[in-house]
Amino acid sequence: QVQLVESGGGLVQAGGSLRLSCAASGRTDSIYRMGWYRQAPGNERELVATITSGGSTSYADSVKGRFTISRDTAKNTVYLQMNSLKPEDTAIYYCTAGVAGAMYWGQGTQVTVSS
Repeated sequence: QVQLVESGGGLVQAGGSLRLSCAASGRTDSIYRMGWYRQAPGNERELVATITSGGSTSYADSVKGRFTISRDTAKNTVYLQMNSLKPEDTAIYYCTAGVAGAMYWGQGTQVTVSS
């Protein structure tokens, strides 16, 4: 089992920045990939960014050049630095952790970008 706790969401004006954190606990040695998804009202959940245990990253086209995913392996924590935020980035952001045969989800953190 892996437990995930997100933090760092909030309200920000367009053009501003936020940094989300996701602290993992439990069987963290079994995690091969962590990532962030988001879901806006009325929309499907979409993948935002991922980072593998080897440090490889990937991003949705909509956030490339604005968001950066990173990790602190000593703290079992993954971050999502979000710059140049747009109103369309408004969503609940969920942290995920992939292990063999399963994916764990955090409870989500709200990000609201005002125009």
